[in-house]
Amino acid sequence: MASKVIPWYKKKRVSQVKTDYAYHHTKHVVQQQTGSRKSSSKSVSQVQAQATEAMAEPAYTVPVFRQRSSEETEETEEYQRVTTNVGKGLAVIQEELHRMRIATKAQVESLEIQREVRGRMMRRGEMLDEIPKMPDFLVALRPHTVWEKTPVKLFCTVQGNPRPIVKWYKGGAPVDPLSVPGKYKIENKYGVHSLIISRCVVSDTAEYSAVATNQHGTATSKASVTVKRPSGAGASCQLGIVPHLTGIHPSKLEVSLLDRFSVSFGVEGGSISLVCTMVVVPDLPNIPPVAQWYRDDKLLKPSKLVEMAVGGSAARLTLPHLAKDDEGLYTLRIFTKDGTAEHSAYLFVSDATPSAAGAPGAPMSVKAYDINSDYVLVAWKPPNTVNEAPITGYFVDRRESGSETWVQCNDAPVKVCKYPVHGLSTGHSYHFRVRAVNSAGISRASRQSDKVTALDAAESERLQVIKIEGKYDIVIRDDDLEGVPSAPGQVVATRNTKSSVFVQWDSPKHMKSLMGYYIDGRVVGSKEWFPCNHKPFKRNRFVVHGLIPGETYVFRAQAANMFGLSEESQESSPIAVEPALATPSAPFGITMLSCDGASMTVAWKSPKHCGGSKVNAYYIDQRNADTLAWKEVNLVAVTERVCTVDGLTEGIFYEFKVQAGNMAGVGVPSAPSAPMKCEAWTMEEPGPAYDLSFSEVRGHSLVVLWKAPVYTGASAVSGYLVDMAKKGSSEFVTLNQEAVSHRYLQVSGLEEGETYVFRVRAVNANGVGKPSQVSEPVCARALPGTQEIVASVDGDTGDIFLSLEACEICETSKFVWSKNYKSIADCPRAEVTTKGRTSRMTFTHPDKDDLGKYSVVVTDTDGVSASHTLTEDALNTMLELSHAIRHPVIPLKHGLNYEILEKGHVRFWLQAVKLSPSVSYRFIVNDKEVTSGEGHKISHDVATGIIQMTVDLFTRANEGTYTVQIHDGKAKAQSSLVLVGDVFKAALKEAEFQRKEHIRKQGPHFSEYLYFTVTEDCTVLLACKVANVKKETTFHWYREEEEIVPETPPNVMSGACALPIPLFSRKDQGVFKATLSDDRGKDTSAFDISGQVFDDIINALAQNAGASASELVMQCTPEGIRLQCYMNYYTEEMKTVWKHKETKIASSEKMRIGGTAEMAWMQICDPSDKEKGHYSIEISDGVKTHSRTFDLSGQAYTDAYEEYLRLKAAAFAEKNRGRVVGGLPDVVTIMEHKSLSLTCTVWGEPTPEVTWFKNEQEVTSTEHTKVTFDGGKFSSLVINKVTPEDSGKYSINVRNKYGGEFVEITVSVYKHGEQIPEAKLGQAKMATPATTPVPPKSPALPSKTPTPTPSKSQTPAPPAKTPTPASTPAPSMKSQASTPASTPVPKSPTPTPKSPTPTPRGVKSPTPPRFMKSPTPPRK
Repeated sequence: MASKVIPWYKKKRVSQVKTDYAYHHTKHVVQQQTGSRKSSSKSVSQVQAQATEAMAEPAYTVPVFRQRSSEETEETEEYQRVTTNVGKGLAVIQEELHRMRIATKAQVESLEIQREVRGRMMRRGEMLDEIPKMPDFLVALRPHTVWEKTPVKLFCTVQGNPRPIVKWYKGGAPVDPLSVPGKYKIENKYGVHSLIISRCVVSDTAEYSAVATNQHGTATSKASVTVKRPSGAGASCQLGIVPHLTGIHPSKLEVSLLDRFSVSFGVEGGSISLVCTMVVVPDLPNIPPVAQWYRDDKLLKPSKLVEMAVGGSAARLTLPHLAKDDEGLYTLRIFTKDGTAEHSAYLFVSDATPSAAGAPGAPMSVKAYDINSDYVLVAWKPPNTVNEAPITGYFVDRRESGSETWVQCNDAPVKVCKYPVHGLSTGHSYHFRVRAVNSAGISRASRQSDKVTALDAAESERLQVIKIEGKYDIVIRDDDLEGVPSAPGQVVATRNTKSSVFVQWDSPKHMKSLMGYYIDGRVVGSKEWFPCNHKPFKRNRFVVHGLIPGETYVFRAQAANMFGLSEESQESSPIAVEPALATPSAPFGITMLSCDGASMTVAWKSPKHCGGSKVNAYYIDQRNADTLAWKEVNLVAVTERVCTVDGLTEGIFYEFKVQAGNMAGVGVPSAPSAPMKCEAWTMEEPGPAYDLSFSEVRGHSLVVLWKAPVYTGASAVSGYLVDMAKKGSSEFVTLNQEAVSHRYLQVSGLEEGETYVFRVRAVNANGVGKPSQVSEPVCARALPGTQEIVASVDGDTGDIFLSLEACEICETSKFVWSKNYKSIADCPRAEVTTKGRTSRMTFTHPDKDDLGKYSVVVTDTDGVSASHTLTEDALNTMLELSHAIRHPVIPLKHGLNYEILEKGHVRFWLQAVKLSPSVSYRFIVNDKEVTSGEGHKISHDVATGIIQMTVDLFTRANEGTYTVQIHDGKAKAQSSLVLVGDVFKAALKEAEFQRKEHIRKQGPHFSEYLYFTVTEDCTVLLACKVANVKKETTFHWYREEEEIVPETPPNVMSGACALPIPLFSRKDQGVFKATLSDDRGKDTSAFDISGQVFDDIINALAQNAGASASELVMQCTPEGIRLQCYMNYYTEEMKTVWKHKETKIASSEKMRIGGTAEMAWMQICDPSDKEKGHYSIEISDGVKTHSRTFDLSGQAYTDAYEEYLRLKAAAFAEKNRGRVVGGLPDVVTIMEHKSLSLTCTVWGEPTPEVTWFKNEQEVTSTEHTKVTFDGGKFSSLVINKVTPEDSGKYSINVRNKYGGEFVEITVSVYKHGEQIPEAKLGQAKMATPATTPVPPKSPALPSKTPTPTPSKSQTPAPPAKTPTPASTPAPSMKSQASTPASTPVPKSPTPTPKSPTPTPRGVKSPTPPRFMKSPTPPRK
């Protein structure tokens, strides 16, 4: 059940008022006339006929005059004739009415009710004989309103075990038939108890009750009987809420009510109109019918709050400003020629939205009492509170007439529903209103009271006055001084209609000036109550409307008086909303099927509402179209919807009407048919088909069914054509171009939700006959929850069946099965059973004769039906399954199978679902039974159901077919396994392998063969596990048959060994092998690192590397901008992709991709604006892709580009600065008088300037010392005939505009015969022009210096540069004398001179380069 209930007044309602105060009731008072008529029905008991007549609550309706379309003059004359002879006409009508009532009602009473009750009670009695049960009324008493001197019959159906005793009471006093002989008659037939009151009088008006009692309890059913006296015969007595009937208005108009207003729902502040259409004869615009409106038995008068209008064939009541005061039973009374026509229905007015959430509803019925010149007593009725907080008090407001200002009369809320208003001005008129207060806020104001004038009134008109607090006079009755009333008694709810429930309850023990009752309802399963009425209802019974059909509710009641609301009563028993038993509605669609000139065959359609019981009788009346009197056609009810009417006169037009009957009685007659001419049919074509119906209505298809025409024409009917049209259209389309021989057609291709109508034309050899009557409109939409027929086999019995679970069903529903749309009731080939919503049709002996299309229709529903075509393949499949169920076999969970065990044993086994201890079985191999013995072990386990055979030595001789045969009681089973060919070879190979494995494991062996793992630092480990080892067991590693000796020897006793492979790459591919051996044997495990294995290792490394990868960082270089990603390990074999703007980058001169063991990088060479954008690196491990990104755009790109240009310029300067390429030693030792040549190669772009120094003084070219610079590449310093004075520190300064280099050479000169001095190493020094002062400008510009020649003098000449280049450069030092050659010393670092190093004139060294490095992220 849903936990949330939608308020009943917000739901869309289609209500049908059935009982008590909310009912549609039209009465036509017909003057009683005496007459007699001889009839065969006189044999029926007169008392029984009168009792049956009293059962029909709606009185017979006098037919209205019909207008003829041809001759209006004759109609007027006919009307005047009937008016003149009214006495004679009424006598005829009365006689016909009397005969019809006796015949029809007596038959329904004596035949159908008895038969239905007898059958139902017998069936119920068989099941309930042994079950104790307290009395329960299946059919409760119903109220009746009858005329004086007519009989009435009250009947009810009660059940219980043991059978209860029923006693009748009138107004609480027992009914004694002997006290007034002939007045009362009490009957009991098959559980139907009845009380017949003959010739009712006004004093019979009372509340009657039937009390059923047995040893388990008591049940009571009550109903009221109202006896009315015709006009002029005295006042009638009224009971209940039927409006008081005044004298009949002397009107001469005939009025028939047509469309009547139903139960209505409104909201405070809104408006509503109650409209009832009618037919008035004669219809005179200047003389409308006299209409009166009543609310709760009180005549209404036109006012600002009530607007009335009669005219235009309608009576209308409009309430423009709804308030809860307007809630009640509204009755329209129209005065007619023959009495009055009345109709009543209830109007519910719910609370408007409160001003504050949780605030109470507005009070109602505000009135002024004890009107005096100085005070007025204002009283009101309290509102209903269901889910709101209790009311704590009320505020009373007043205003003077003519003013719009309201003044609050009381400062504090008053707790009772009365308050004396003081301070009034004598002679002034006032209006009053009331507001309720609770903890959530103040309610809306009530409707204001009528105008009250403050004047003195007679003392006798005042109520009792007492003093409260000695100050205020408040008027309270003595019996009101006790407080709120007690809670109402037991609440009983009974079925009423599809959307309403009849609720009644016992009065409170302490009434205490009761104002009325509030009724609340709740859906079973929900905790939220909703109000059923909003104005106190004065009686102990109420019809709750607007409920959900099929839903289950409980109800409670509260009593209200001036002090507030009582406690809630106990909840009623849950009740489902279903219609009560009633007579069926009128049949419709009367059509003629055949005519021979003396008789007519007519057909009609079933009533739309069966009244909760099967329709089992139809009564037909016919009349001449030119007369008013109806004539009964059949005294005995017909059960089919076709009837042949005999004794007609050819050429006369006839009209027909039909009544349907069920267990509750005969329903209202249908509307008269169209006039039908009695003329013999002579056409050769067939007559119309009839009784069109629909089945299996779905969103895009349906099945149309019909019955064959009664009139076949000159030849037999050979087929049918079906026409279809959309509702409202007259353009029919023929669905089948060729006539179908059967009387049904599957229609497909419909539009879901569209409404269609159909008609059928019969065909014979002479042509196409007239079309049938157009069908009722049908909407192409399946019912919610629709299910289809299921074909299956019963798992226990093996029966083949078709079943349907209905989505909708009611108490009277039946499942009607058909084959090819022909009923199969009582067919010996099938048996139908129904349980709840499910019906099953079981085939007794299914075979090919049962093939066909089966359908089922659920009666008394909105079209629940389905079909299923039983095909030969489906039947064969179900027959096989049925045979298997009826001829049991031992079910097997697993068939015969095999498995290879340790040591190479082979186990053959199967498993049954269940085995008994008495099971027997045998194994058969190649048609020979095998028993348990040497080489074979056979056993079974009852608990698990396993049967097995183990073969110890499995060889080629075991190839063949294996079979197991099982017997367990009557059940059998057999399972085979063919073990030959490739299957046997695979099994044999596995068995031999397991034997070898068993042998291998007797010595040291690998419990787990070699496998690889990758550590966190990306080291690849080849690992294995060993078992059955000892200290003497040796372990060796090999790669490509070459032994590998790891730094850490393997420890076999630990049970695991591993070989690390750091910095894994493609060079590590190959076959690795591990051996394990001792005196018990040897075992080997090989691992081939190539192909997929190599890829798996790389992917594992990539997974580790990708997880540890840092974010991309930028590093500027002289070549460009480099993006770097640091990770635990990187190798080019990893699946690494660089992307620029989601486009893959390939390595090129522009984009260089590379990496080291610790990072991957991508360098953008000579970047430009095209290289701006988003860069990313993706490292894939075969499963997941690890991605890192860097946005090289905006300011980041600008800064990087500027740094790149700076580094590029610095690198260019470093590359092109002046420098000594080679040729100079660090130390030179030479003998005196030898020639010394210091020659070196220099380079620079542009060509550098070269300057030689001795002891930090520039050396100029002289005869003794020559300086040369040849070709811009070779520079020489030649000293001829060195002397000791030439010893010292020489240096060369090579420099251009990008920088230079300063190289020092130490020269030692020794004399002949002296010991060669120890060499003192010098150090080449890079010039640092930024910190070195510039020497004085030389007299000549630097020039290319030729290779010097040795000087003839020992004394160095003054420094000067010689412009004469030497012809041949001297790349090395050489001697021109006969003295020993000088000894050069290998180049070594020379100490940095303490004094500043001179630089050439006019040359500046650039600033030392700066290197921009991005911070290296920490290792993960």
